[in-house]
Amino acid sequence: MTRIGVVALQGDFCEHLDMLAMLGWQGVAVKQPGQLEGLDGLILPGGESTTQCLLLEASDLRIPVEAEIHAGLPVLGTCAGLIMLARTVVGGRLDQWSFGALDVSVIRNGFGRQVRSFEADLAVQGLGETMRAVFIRAPAITEVGEKVNTLASVGYRFADGSVRDVPAVVAQGSIVATSFHPEVSRDPRLHELAFRR
Repeated sequence: MTRIGVVALQGDFCEHLDMLAMLGWQGVAVKQPGQLEGLDGLILPGGESTTQCLLLEASDLRIPVEAEIHAGLPVLGTCAGLIMLARTVVGGRLDQWSFGALDVSVIRNGFGRQVRSFEADLAVQGLGETMRAVFIRAPAITEVGEKVNTLASVGYRFADGSVRDVPAVVAQGSIVATSFHPEVSRDPRLHELAFRR
C-alpha cells in the first residue's frame, strides 16, 4: 500500500490525511523523525509557514525532512508548504527559512489577506477536467527557474489593480507545489498526480 506522510505539526494536515484515505492510501501523521521511515511521499500542508518552520525545528524534523526532500522523496507542498519549499521567500520574518528545494520565488500572502481569498477553476496539466481551487491568504509565485514546469496558472486582479496570470501549480523533479489548498476541495486528483507522476 502507498504510504504518504503528512507533516502534522500545524495547519490543515487532517484534511490531507482524509484525501489520502479517499485514494485508498495509508496516511501517516508525521510529528517526529522516526515517522519518516518507509514513506513513498511527503506532504507539507497549508497553515502558517513561520509557525511551521519553528515547529519543525523544535521537533527535530527540519534536518531529516530536508534530507528526504533533497534525496528525491516525492513531495507535495500546498500554500505554506510551497513557501517552505521555495528558493526565495519575500515578506517573511527575518528568522524565516525555507528548504530551498524548489526554484521559485514566492511572496507570502501575495494574493492579499483573508478578505481577498477566492476560488477558481483551474486547468491542471495531467488532470483532464478542471479542478476547483481554493486560495486562502495564498502565496504568489513571482519567478520560476528553468527546471520548473508550470502545470496551471490563475488570473488575478492584484491590489495595485493589475491583472495577470501567475503560476498556481508547479513541478520540479519529485516536487509538486500549489499556491492553493487542494485538500479542501474533496478532489484527490492533484494528490494522485503528485505521487503517481
